[in-house]
Amino acid sequence: MNKAQLKRLALELRAEVGLSPHELFDPHILAELYGVEVIRLSDLDCSSEVLDHFRIRRPEVFSGALVPLSDGSTVIIENDRHPLERRVSTASHEISHVVLEHPFAATLLDGNGCRLSTPEHEQEAAELSGELLLPFEACKRLAFFNTSDEEAADKFGVSVEFARWRLNSTGASKIADRARKKRR
Repeated sequence: MNKAQLKRLALELRAEVGLSPHELFDPHILAELYGVEVIRLSDLDCSSEVLDHFRIRRPEVFSGALVPLSDGSTVIIENDRHPLERRVSTASHEISHVVLEHPFAATLLDGNGCRLSTPEHEQEAAELSGELLLPFEACKRLAFFNTSDEEAADKFGVSVEFARWRLNSTGASKIADRARKKRR
């Protein structure tokens, strides 16, 4: 899907859960709507050594994953050691794969321990999750009112880096600057 199609899809999905483009989005609500359970890494029945590895010693190596189960259902595993803003971003990205009906790779990891993914699918999921969490329309309004990255992040429950990325990648800041120059 192209960016325009992903924008429209994000607005449709937000409307499905009763949100305008200017309201805080909770990806867990969309996951529930799609029948996808979000499970915290700390709730998995695995060894303390594994949990310590991903939650304490190397939390940066695992944010989350979409995992198909043998019964045909799908779950999102999230690293609950990460800040809430990061977990929201991860859950939004993973549920975007579900909504976009991206197929699963046969295995989650390659021989080197790196996660397998299709770059096109990752880009689509990143764009859709960006539009879900901080839509273009909201970015334009935030930029028009000269909202700081910190204020935008706080309003939409995302990290400052995420807010900065969205305000820049959508072109909202440039659009607002042009509108201001035109008025002068």
